[in-house]
Amino acid sequence: MKHLILLLLVFLNLAAYGQTASTDTQLVEAPELSADEQKLLLMDMTLQMETADAINQMYNFKFAKAEQQFRWIKQKYPTHPLPYFLMGLSQWWKIMPNVENERYDERFTQYMDSTIYLAERMLSADESNAEAKFFLSGAWAFKSRLHSERKSWRKAASSGKKSLEYLDMKGEKKALGSEFLFGDALYNYYAEWVPENYPLLKPVLMFMPSGDKSLGMQQLKEVANNAFYTRTEAQYFLMRILALDENKPYEALRLSEYLHRTYPDNPYFHRYYARMLYTTGQYTKLEETSKSILDKIDNQMPGYESISGRYAAFYLGQMYDVLNKHNDARKYFVRVIEFAKSTNDLDSGYLLYSLLALGDMAKEDGDERQAKRYYKEVKKYGSRSHSAHSKARERLKEM
Repeated sequence: MKHLILLLLVFLNLAAYGQTASTDTQLVEAPELSADEQKLLLMDMTLQMETADAINQMYNFKFAKAEQQFRWIKQKYPTHPLPYFLMGLSQWWKIMPNVENERYDERFTQYMDSTIYLAERMLSADESNAEAKFFLSGAWAFKSRLHSERKSWRKAASSGKKSLEYLDMKGEKKALGSEFLFGDALYNYYAEWVPENYPLLKPVLMFMPSGDKSLGMQQLKEVANNAFYTRTEAQYFLMRILALDENKPYEALRLSEYLHRTYPDNPYFHRYYARMLYTTGQYTKLEETSKSILDKIDNQMPGYESISGRYAAFYLGQMYDVLNKHNDARKYFVRVIEFAKSTNDLDSGYLLYSLLALGDMAKEDGDERQAKRYYKEVKKYGSRSHSAHSKARERLKEM
């Protein structure tokens, strides 16, 4: 629901203000740029080779190593937005495993604001600067995503609007490389996807350029295959679109496996791979993958925490329940409850269905008192409209 509200606010803002850059966007006075600032750093192959390892380290949650290299780029190009954007992206991936964690918000915002300031400086000197628009669109988009996670809807809408203003959909970008197609790809896909799934937004979308899901997917795949700085971000979105919007779980599985194998210590990719194994019923790999997640949590690996643990333990509990290995299933369902309560996610489906499964197993073992306790907990934590709540009521009536 929050994403629907965010989209509505963004589109209403765009409809009200139009698609040209808003007059309240304050650009710095047009400066004389240095030779380094005038270079297209995104297309600099030497710099790409120098930063490849740092970017891989970042996505593999080795942030100290990555940020050391990003600071070197900052020393070399102190007035270019690229190193600030990379440092901001590093903070974003610290947030990703648990978006409720606000510990990194301030530093993330500072780096993205610096990116915006320096990119505006470039744009004020050259209004056609595609690289400046790339950084402006990207930085505002990331700020919008964080505001939406914090339920700051007006800020999210305002930032999203500014991101879209710098997409320059009509610009010729092929000569500039796949990097510059990332924003276009997402816009083209979702500008058609949104009215298909939320018809009430169709009147608002009349004010927007039309989208093209097929073109958007084609562009996203091109970025995922050929870009450098935005490749992994494109792969992340492509994986989610295939899994959640296009109903292509096996394609999503292949991409999630690639991302996990490439970045084995990235907890988000790790748990998404487990999710796709669960979705496609590949229990042998699921068992190994989910236990690996729990081992990394127990060993306090960076980014591995209760949300990933809740996923992994639930998958194992479900798998062992299906295999009639109830002692093993019980152990992991109890861990789901522990993980969910540690993050106060008391109404999550993982918690409710774990309690329901524990109740069913207790009932099957003839322990009606324990079964009733679990069913009552489902009713306590779940909303009346939740399917687990309904099933728990039915079970209690039968006892």
